[in-house]
Amino acid sequence: MDVRRGAERAETRSERIVSRHSFAFGPHYEPGNLGFGVLVAHNEDLIEPAGGYPEHPHRDMEIVTWVLAGALEHRDSAGHSGIVVPGTVQRMSAGRGVRHSERSGEAAPLHMVQMWVRPDILGDTPAYGQADLGPELARGGLVLAASGRAGDESALSLRQPDARMFIAHLLPGASIQVPTAPLAHLFVARGGATLETDGASMPLGAGDAVRLTRSQGERLTAQRRSEIILWSLDS
Repeated sequence: MDVRRGAERAETRSERIVSRHSFAFGPHYEPGNLGFGVLVAHNEDLIEPAGGYPEHPHRDMEIVTWVLAGALEHRDSAGHSGIVVPGTVQRMSAGRGVRHSERSGEAAPLHMVQMWVRPDILGDTPAYGQADLGPELARGGLVLAASGRAGDESALSLRQPDARMFIAHLLPGASIQVPTAPLAHLFVARGGATLETDGASMPLGAGDAVRLTRSQGERLTAQRRSEIILWSLDS
């Protein structure tokens, strides 16, 4: 179990954007922190109203975005566009190459988490998708948001069979169990929770992450209203 505290993350500041990086990213090069399995970027962005990222390119990457507050306006060179709000998961498969822009709406700041996963197929056709998870999240427990595993048709499709992403909205005292997997990455997006593993309890706050090797069904219990992002990784 490798605990990474939110306050220890590298931070990039630009016009109207504050971005905090769980892994080495951009100018923040850390040789021992280049990713975790096929998960190679995990950025938490705070973007002021009418701010964001102008059109820029991506290639051969699965990009998954989860909005915590505000609204994300997406447009790309493949003709896709969308408004992503809390409760909606977005996936862009960059494939052989695509350009896109990401901006906050005019009325409110945007708070989002964006994650990059390496695909198992290179040079494929760019693709886009989004899905509303609100009704499922309201029922509690882990909700499968994106997956490349065969049989996970209810989730947004990833071009990486070794990656599955879950979301949970937890009330105080509610618990989830980490799936058994070679690797698991757990991120507390909001709130606070306690992870129980090997007879020990680890308190976690907003922005904290845990990297588990050979996860064995560890239990996470919310201490207050919390939002959790969990990746189960087979490679």
